[in-house]
Amino acid sequence: MESNPFFRFLFFFVAIAFLFAWTHLHYAPSPGVTTLLDCASNSPWCTSSKNRLQSKQPTLTKTPRASTSQRRHHESAVPRHPLDPLTIQEFNKVRKILSSHALFKSSNNYALHSVVLEEPNKELVLKWKKGQPLFPRIASVIARANGVSHVLAVNLETDEVTVLNTAPPTGYPTMTIEDMTSATSAPLSNAKFNRTIIERGVNLKDVACLPISLGWFGKKEENRRLIKVQCYSMEDTANFYMRPIEGLTVLLDIDTKEVVEVSDTGRSIPIPKATNTDYRFSEQKLQQDLNSINPISIEQPKGPSFVIEDEHLVKWANWEFHLKPDTRAGVVVSRAKVRDLESGVLRDVMYKGFTSELFVPYMDPTDAWYFKTYMDAGEYGFGLQAMPLDPLNDCPRNAYYMDGVFAASDGVPYVRSNMVCVFERYTGDIGWRHAESPITGMEIKEVRPKVTLVVRMAASVANYDYIVDWEFQTDGLIRIKVGLSGILMVKGTAYENMNQVEGQENLFGTLLSENVIGVIHDHYITFYLDMDIDGSDNSFVNVNIKRQETSPGESPRKSYLKAVRNVAKTEKDAQIQLKLYDPSEFHVINPTKKTRVGNPVGYKVVPGGTAASLLDHEDPPQKRGAFTNNQIWVTPYNRSEQWAGGLFVYQSHGEDTLDVWSERDRPIENKDIVVWYTLGFHHIPCQEDFPIMPTVSSSFDLKPVNFFESNPILRAPPYFEKDLPVCRPAYSA
Repeated sequence: MESNPFFRFLFFFVAIAFLFAWTHLHYAPSPGVTTLLDCASNSPWCTSSKNRLQSKQPTLTKTPRASTSQRRHHESAVPRHPLDPLTIQEFNKVRKILSSHALFKSSNNYALHSVVLEEPNKELVLKWKKGQPLFPRIASVIARANGVSHVLAVNLETDEVTVLNTAPPTGYPTMTIEDMTSATSAPLSNAKFNRTIIERGVNLKDVACLPISLGWFGKKEENRRLIKVQCYSMEDTANFYMRPIEGLTVLLDIDTKEVVEVSDTGRSIPIPKATNTDYRFSEQKLQQDLNSINPISIEQPKGPSFVIEDEHLVKWANWEFHLKPDTRAGVVVSRAKVRDLESGVLRDVMYKGFTSELFVPYMDPTDAWYFKTYMDAGEYGFGLQAMPLDPLNDCPRNAYYMDGVFAASDGVPYVRSNMVCVFERYTGDIGWRHAESPITGMEIKEVRPKVTLVVRMAASVANYDYIVDWEFQTDGLIRIKVGLSGILMVKGTAYENMNQVEGQENLFGTLLSENVIGVIHDHYITFYLDMDIDGSDNSFVNVNIKRQETSPGESPRKSYLKAVRNVAKTEKDAQIQLKLYDPSEFHVINPTKKTRVGNPVGYKVVPGGTAASLLDHEDPPQKRGAFTNNQIWVTPYNRSEQWAGGLFVYQSHGEDTLDVWSERDRPIENKDIVVWYTLGFHHIPCQEDFPIMPTVSSSFDLKPVNFFESNPILRAPPYFEKDLPVCRPAYSA
C-alpha cells in the first residue's frame, strides 16, 4: 500500500481535508465576512490558514514551564497576570457583548480595528502579587460603525460597554487586514484600470497590488477614508516588487471599495525584467555559493536557563519581566526587574517598553511617489504584520516560541503562530576580563563569557522586514536592536545604464539594475520606555561633557573634560538632538535612592542609530512624523500618551503627536516619567540591496549607572572544559 502512488495521494488528501476541517471548526469566520482565513490567495497580504493553527513548540528539558506539548491549547487559556493579553474565550465574549450593543445593532457596516486588553491602572499593577485575584478584565476596542470611529471599553465581568469617545477631527484607526486585502483586489473591478493593465502588456492573472497609505496632503483627502493602490507584475518571479507597473496609481475609498481615480503617468516606462530577481534558495543557479560555511548551532546539553511561567512571565539569570504580543506594537515588555545579587532583591528598572511608531518617508516628490511616507505601526499594525518565525534560521535551537492571539475585523479570534521567540545567545563575546602584565609577576588571567537572553519578533510590512530584538544582559544592560532586511520599494525607469543619465540627482535614488531605481528613504523607529528606576518617581539628567580650559600656570595641560549635570525641570529641558561635538550622557535617576557612597541610582540611555530627519518641519509628512524632530524626549507618565504619532494615525494631520504633547512643557523632575528614543537610518540604496537586502541593524542601550554598588557580574563563574559537551564533526573518526 505504501508503495502505491494512488494511496499515498489519498492519504495526503484526507490529511489535508482533516486539517482544513479542524481549522474551520476551531476558528470559523462569520458567514459573509472576509477574514484572514479566506482572503484572496493571490494577494501578497493574504495570511495562510496555518496561522490560525496553534503553534508547535519544542520540548525544553530543563524548563517544562517554558513549553507545553506539541500543540498549545489557546481555546482553554486563562489569564494569570494583570497584564496578560486577552484570551480566545475573552475575544469571543467581547464579540458577543458588542453584537447586542445598540451602536452595532444599528450599523449596516462595522469593523473592529483593535481589540486589546485595557491594562489596569499602573498603581494597581505595581501592588499586585502573584496569587492575588486579578482585577476586572476590560477590553479596549477601537471600532468603526456607520463611518464613525469609536473608542470603547468592554467590561468582561459586567458585560458593560462604555463609549469613551469618537475619533478626533482627523485621522482614522489602524487598517484591518481585511481592509488591506480587499483594497488590493478592488481595482480589478474597474474597467479603466483593467484596460490600462492590458495595454501595458501585463496579463491580469499576473497582477499583484499593494495597499499604500496616502498620508495627508490637503483638503481633497479629508472626510473619506482613502488608500492608494499600486501594482506589479508577478510573471516569472516571486519577487514582484522588482517589477513595478510604474506610474499607475489607483485612489480607492476603503469603506465603499469605490475607485475614485486612476492615474497613469508611466506608459513610457517599461516593466523591469524578471531576470535575477528571484531570491528563493531553490531558484539560485550559481555554481559558487556559501556552502563552504558549515552550519553552526550552540548546544545546551542541560537545556535553556530561562523559565517562562504562566505563558508570559520570563525568568532568566537575574532578570524577570512580563512579555506579550501586541497587534500594534509587536511585542510589549513590562515589569522588567533585575535582581541585585548583593541584597537578593528584585529591583524595578522599566514598567513598560515597546515600539511606539515607525516613520518611513521616501524622498521622491513625483506624482506616484510623494505620498509614500508610511507609519507602519499606526497605519498597518506592526504586530499584525508579524510573520511566524522560522526555527533554526530566525531563531536558534532551544528557542521558545510565543503565539499572538488577535481578533479579526468581525471579532473572531485567530492565532498568529510562532510570532515571538525567546532564546539565550552566546556569540563568543566577553562579559569581563583582565590578564596581568608579566611585569607584575602575577600570573592572573580572568575572563568571563557573555551569555544574553533575546526576545525577537520580525514584521514583514509588505516588502520590508523589520527584526526587533530586546536583549537582556546579566550586568543589567538592556539592548534594543532593530534590523532592516527584505526588499526595496523600487521605481521603474527607462534607464538601463548610468551613461544614459544626465542629471543623476533627478533619479531620486540609485540605478540598481536595468530599468530599476532604488529610491532614497529614511527609517525612524520610536520606542516608548516607561522607566521606573527603583520606583516610579524619577528624574532625567543631561550629563553634558564640556571642555574646560586650564588657568595659566595651573597645569602643563591646556584643557580637559568635565561632566556638568543638568536636571531637566520640564519637558522642553529634556528634548535632545544628538550632537557629535557637544556630547552628553543621558541618565534616568531616582533622586531619593542613593548608593552606599551617595550617588543617585540610575540607568542611562546610550544612543545608537543616530540618523536625524532633515525634512522641513512644515512638510506635511514631517508634521505627522514630528516625533522624530528629536532623538530623545521625556514626558510625564500619561496612560493615554503611548503612540508617538497619535492614537488615530491614518490620514491624520499631526495634531496628536509626541511633539504636540511635549509642547505643554509639563514638569518632569522627580515624577513618573516616560523616555522616548528614536533609532534612525538614512538609506541610499546600492546594488548589493538587489534583489533582496542583507540585514543592516543598529541598536541603543539602557545601561546601569550607579545602580549597583559594584560590578554585578563579578562573581559570575568562568567556563571549564568539563562543563561543556564535546562535539565532533560528522566526518571525524
